[in-house]
Amino acid sequence: MEQFTTVVGALNVSFLLNLKLFAITLLGAIPLGLVISFGSMCRFTPLRWLTRTVVWIIRGTPLMLQLYIIFFIPGMMLESGSPWPAGSSGRFLAASIMFIINYACYFSEIYRGGIQGVPVGQQEAGLVLGLTRRQIFFKVTLLQMVKRIVPPMGNEFITLVKDTSLANVISVQEIIWAGKAFFKTSHGYSGLMWPIFFTGVYFLAFSGVLTLLFDRLEKKLDYFK
Repeated sequence: MEQFTTVVGALNVSFLLNLKLFAITLLGAIPLGLVISFGSMCRFTPLRWLTRTVVWIIRGTPLMLQLYIIFFIPGMMLESGSPWPAGSSGRFLAASIMFIINYACYFSEIYRGGIQGVPVGQQEAGLVLGLTRRQIFFKVTLLQMVKRIVPPMGNEFITLVKDTSLANVISVQEIIWAGKAFFKTSHGYSGLMWPIFFTGVYFLAFSGVLTLLFDRLEKKLDYFK
């Protein structure tokens, strides 16, 4: 019982880091994704293709590789050394920035699909009624887009919960890192395998909570039908 209490206590502390990374990623990626989606739909061709190329590169390469690149490459290229603060704060900062960029690119495609999925006729009707394009976007297009993007955004949120564990590749001490530490040596224990598998309970529970929240949100948005 003492062993279980010790392990769970350590995992609880580490999972808070996963939750922090999850929250910071959403705070940065949700608005940034909308900005990127505008670039992907821009009528200025060079900007549109540049944006879509960046999105293609980010979505087409593994997040794990991107974490290695953002954390190690700047230090190899700059004579002054790594631009990241020393210690765990620098590793977490690098992970947060890369997660925001990565998920913003995924969100941008969801936004773009939601915006372009709204019938053009509704925008034309808004112009006939004397609404400006800004008013049409916020009062007509945006509200309908929200209903369309809830299911895919829910999937991305759940994926993000699990992807936070990838931060351990640059030694961010999140819950998977903590679980593996008990296999090596941690809190006086070594050779323990079950803490690694037990971390799945945390991800499963949090994903379940998000699923329930998104199900409730979808029901509240049913008035758009």
